[in-house]
Formats: sequence, C-alpha cells, structure tokens
Amino acid sequence: MSEQHDCSREPGDAVPHILRKWLSPFRFWFTAPSWEHLLVLVMGALLSPGKRTVTACLRITGRAEVSNFAAYHQLLNRARWNSRTLAARLLSVIVARLVPEGPVVIGMDDTIERRWGQRIAARGIYRDPVRSSHGHFVKASGLRWLSFMVLSPVPWAKCIKALPVLTILCPSERHDQKKGRKHKLLTDWARQGVLQLCRWLPGREIIFVGDSSFAVHTLAAALPDTATLITRLRLDASLFAPPDQRHEHTLGRPAQKGRPLPKLKTLLKDAKTEWQRIVASSWYGKQTDKTLDVTSEPASGIGVERPQDQFAGFSFAIHQAVVNPRRS
Repeated sequence: MSEQHDCSREPGDAVPHILRKWLSPFRFWFTAPSWEHLLVLVMGALLSPGKRTVTACLRITGRAEVSNFAAYHQLLNRARWNSRTLAARLLSVIVARLVPEGPVVIGMDDTIERRWGQRIAARGIYRDPVRSSHGHFVKASGLRWLSFMVLSPVPWAKCIKALPVLTILCPSERHDQKKGRKHKLLTDWARQGVLQLCRWLPGREIIFVGDSSFAVHTLAAALPDTATLITRLRLDASLFAPPDQRHEHTLGRPAQKGRPLPKLKTLLKDAKTEWQRIVASSWYGKQTDKTLDVTSEPASGIGVERPQDQFAGFSFAIHQAVVNPRRS
C-alpha cells in the first residue's frame, strides 16, 4: 500500500493530526487518495452547522472551489470500499474500549430519512412517527434505515450513549417489485443484522433491545444461544405457560404450548398480582431515582417451528415485565 497521499498543494484547511489518529483503525481499507478525501469529509461533517452534504463539507473546510470536487462525491458512489467490513471494525473498536467484558447491549430502531425525487429509487411512503398520533396519521416520503447501536456508558458522560455501528437500508415494497426481488420486512432485515452482529462478536453475550416493532416470533427464534431479545409486547398479546413435561410413553404430537396465561392488561387490574419494586437510576437519559413496580413470569409463544434439539417444544420462552401505571 502506498504511503500517505500528499495534499499540501490542495487549498483548504489541513486535517488535524488528532483526527488522523482517531480514524487510524480504518486506514487499511482505503487507498491513499480515498483516505485523504475521507478525512476531509469527516472533518467537514463535524464542522458543518446544517446539513452534512458533500458540498457543505467542502465549503466549511475551504474547498468549495477545488477543481477535483467530483472526487469527493465519487468516494461515496464509485470508490471501492466495503461498508460492512468497516462496520465490523467499528464494532470491535467500540466494544474493546467501552465494553471489554460482560454482556454487550445493542439497541435497534428504524428511522425515516425524509427524501423526495424520482432518482431516489428506494424511497417509500411511511408513517411519520414524530407528527403522527393515535388519532392522527401523517405520511412521510423518504428512506427507511435500520440502525444498530451499542448502548454503553461513556466515561466523560453521566448517561448511556447510543453509538451506531451498523446501519441497513430497508427499501420500499414498490422498489423491490420494480427490481423483481422478494420484499423484506423490517423484521427480516433485523434478523439479518442480529445474526451478523453475533458473528462479529463470537463468544460474547449480546442483549438486543428494541420497541414493539421487533416483538415477532421469527426474530426471537433466529437468535443464537448467546443472544437475548428484549422488546415491548402488546397488552393483549396471547401468552401461554410452558408445556407440561412429556413422558416416554406419551402418545400424540408434542405439545407446543401449555395453559393460557392472563392478558397483560388483566394483570394490571388484578389485585392478586405480585409486584416487585425496583428503582431506575436513569430515565430517558436523565439521572433520577424513579420507583417502578414490575412483575414477571415465564411464558411461551407459538412461532416458527425449529428442530427439537435446537428449540425444545417448538416454542420460545420470554420474561415479560409489565410496569404498573397505578404505582409508578
């Protein structure tokens, strides 16, 4: 690999040495010219007060009138570099420095990047989560991204930060139909990302945290033994007790579920429900001693069948915690 590219004759602000040091773990996967262009774009993205476009990055770094401005645009659409390889390297760096031992907590969530235009092929029409409510539906046009973030306390901050390590584009159903491809749901992309992260962290215990969009059987059934999924279930979800132990001479097909459990909504109103009081030291990013009453019970749900030696009873077990609003 060639030595560092000489950009001394190029106008604009020089890239600080500390930025080169911070990004040095990713130097191996870029050529010398592409690496220098990447440093300029990263520096511009950190300094740009508004939209972090390539033009804004060049303008803020004093390169608005450079003759080779197209090379900076081509870094994102023509240069050869593997984003998945860089994501794996970024994950290893963050985990080694912030979570060297213990379970790795990874949050996953989707976001809509608002975009219009015929040339943005993968965009779709989605529900705007910010401007919509239970009684008012607002549509938004844009790209749907699924982001996986390492949730870890940062030494200089008194709260847990979400550090993105992997972002996946989820094309719209209309785009997949035009390309003749089978459409993947959000949970399909989530399953693919979860399995990829588990392969990047072999032997580590991983806890995935998501909202109710990820409370599906197919995603939970795909988890390896070292991974745990924590999501929010619907209050009217159908849960069942684990099936009774099957004896050697029991006839018929093995039971997939046991007795039905009360609905979560019923547990909130039942006076016989046993609550356990806990104290949350952090609540929505703020330091607080918030008191919560929770209850938990092993439950099973019926999902995708798996081989019995991998998934006993063809069901999965979860621990569902319900917050009691009357006592919080």
